Amino acid sequence: MIWNTLLLALREIRRNLLRSFLTILGIVIGVAAVITMVTLGNGATQSISDQVSSLGSNLLMVRPGQRMGPGGSAGAPMFKLADVQAIATQVSGIKAVAPETRKAVSVVVGARNWSSVATGSTRDYFTAAGWTLSAGRIFTEAEARGGQAVCVIGATLQRELFGGGDPLGESMRVADFSCQVIGVLAAKGQSAFGSDQDDTIVMPIRTVQRRLTGDPDVRTILVSANDSNATEAVKVRVETLLRERRKIGANEDDNFNVLDTKQIAQTLSTTTRIMTTLLGAVAAVSLLVGGIGIMNIMLVSVTERTREIGIRLAIGALEHEVLLQFLIEAVVLSSLGGLIGVALATGASIGLSSLMSIPYLFDPGINLLSFGISALIGVVFGFFPARRAARLDPIDALRHE
Repeated sequence: MIWNTLLLALREIRRNLLRSFLTILGIVIGVAAVITMVTLGNGATQSISDQVSSLGSNLLMVRPGQRMGPGGSAGAPMFKLADVQAIATQVSGIKAVAPETRKAVSVVVGARNWSSVATGSTRDYFTAAGWTLSAGRIFTEAEARGGQAVCVIGATLQRELFGGGDPLGESMRVADFSCQVIGVLAAKGQSAFGSDQDDTIVMPIRTVQRRLTGDPDVRTILVSANDSNATEAVKVRVETLLRERRKIGANEDDNFNVLDTKQIAQTLSTTTRIMTTLLGAVAAVSLLVGGIGIMNIMLVSVTERTREIGIRLAIGALEHEVLLQFLIEAVVLSSLGGLIGVALATGASIGLSSLMSIPYLFDPGINLLSFGISALIGVVFGFFPARRAARLDPIDALRHE
């Protein structure tokens, strides 16, 4: 009986094909919008996590001042290379520790010029910041101690200044001195903060201090922990050591801050998930609108087929059979809308993910949930018209014109 009822429902849908399509349009849009929003949100969250991870594994960033950002270090003493050495020798659980001093520079190669950022550090910088080489080598200990004019450039500089060719052994003018290119960094892409990580020049820190900044200050210390589970313990040890070295009293606030990059990833991911939930909830309103549309068209269908219902009841059809027929019609309509919505969402998610340069992450849970809700909407909003059809009086129905 259910199979025959299903065939009858499909026949009625096919008989009024355009009306049926317009009826399920709200369901289609609702399901497609919810799935697309959640899929893009998941992709954006993953992209943010990957970008923060590219800063370095299990990374702590130590900076002067009580907070990050412009003006955060005002009045706070800068770090020295001795602080970096103290952390490396006195704090356990560390894989690498490196100083970092940056300076905006103009770089010239032949007739080409480019504005970039020169980063002064030690050999451990490449480990702490998670950099690998695509060509060449990093500077030696002797070059670092002597402050030699050697540099490792990012993929952006290789493309803009050398046309993507081999820059190894070539010289380029950085500010007012010549620097030899000894290595090329593997591309990382955009950071979670929107900056181009590959637009960089890495030099020995003594070279940057002597030729660019003119002072021995270290503006950032990068500390990479051995284990992701040990970053909090390492952070506490670093804070304790620096409080001693900077002679901060027990009742005084720190004049430096230690930021765990995992906290950045968690904060950004949480914000993205909240926005995804809100957008998904707004999109889900279309499902409600689609359900109302189905109820409306089913009530119209009951009115149009009143005589048919009367004949079925007169020749022995039971009330629950008539109710089942119209209920199945409503469920089939909403389920078709759900299937079309899932297919549309898949195509839209793949296209938009590619356009936005974020990973496409297929989530079977949200797809099944959206389809299940669309079918449930058919049951909820189709029940009232179906019950109205089942409760028609056969005599009154047969008299209906």
